[in-house]
Amino acid sequence: MPTLLIVHHTPSPNCQELFEAVVSGATAPEIEGVRVVRRAALAATASDVLAADGYLLGTPANLGYMSGALKHFLDQIYYPCLDDTRGRPFGYWVHGGNDVTGAARAIDAITTGLGWRRAAEPVTVTGAPGKADTEACWELGAVLAAGLVG
Repeated sequence: MPTLLIVHHTPSPNCQELFEAVVSGATAPEIEGVRVVRRAALAATASDVLAADGYLLGTPANLGYMSGALKHFLDQIYYPCLDDTRGRPFGYWVHGGNDVTGAARAIDAITTGLGWRRAAEPVTVTGAPGKADTEACWELGAVLAAGLVG
């Protein structure tokens, strides 16, 4: 059974709301045959990454960059996973108060280095998430999960 690994840092209610929407989409009843594993960024390991077939990353934008927790995760898995995960699908979401471009740029740079294949457009949200934002996160989760079985 293919595995979707969701690695997230959710320090605020806004980040939690987006994370829950992603999980809801990834675990939608219409999508069968995918195991969804959720890991906090500081708890996720290279073994988790190697055991998964696709990835979703979620982070707040802090001072123009991804969270330290997600950066730490990516630093820890980069070389152990570099050769064995090339070409695997991924997606991500970023929440920020007013600007998320630096965080998105950093995630794009690191995942390009890993050779991961973006399977959906990133969801970027500034300010309080609205209905369209949570729907986009639901769709992000659903697309990544369904892509592993389709």
